[in-house]
This record gives sequence, structure tokens and C-alpha cells, in this order.
Amino acid sequence: MQKSKDPLHGITLQKIVETLVDYYGFDTLAELINIKCFKENPSVKSSLTFLRKTDWARKKVEDLYLRTLTKFNKN
Repeated sequence: MQKSKDPLHGITLQKIVETLVDYYGFDTLAELINIKCFKENPSVKSSLTFLRKTDWARKKVEDLYLRTLTKFNKN
């Protein structure tokens, strides 16, 4: 069986958002990624609803998650 080379393989969008919120908080997330769901009444649920419909925003969140993972792995 071949292992996926995609670092996001098997990781849900919910897990990604929850990890980023735990690490940065919504205030910092809104500064790093300028999207309304992180700025106005932010919640994991509302963010997931928006990100599932909006490919460009989801891509930004996934890219930030991957960059953040490299920080975790250095510590």
C-alpha cells in the first residue's frame, strides 16, 4: 500500500481550523488570513461553513496550517 505524499491526507478541515484557532486564536488568524469568518463573530462552525464553500480561502487556511506544522516540528 502506497502512502499519500499529501501532508493534509487524512486531516479534516475541522481539525485544521481547530488546530489553528488553538495555536493563534481568532484575532491573530484574522490578521494572517483576511477573511470575514475570522473577524466577525468567529466560531469554528461558521468558519467551516465558509471554508467548505470557498476554495481560495480554504487553500490559504491549509497553507497556513502546513507552515504552522513546520513550527511544531522544529520545537
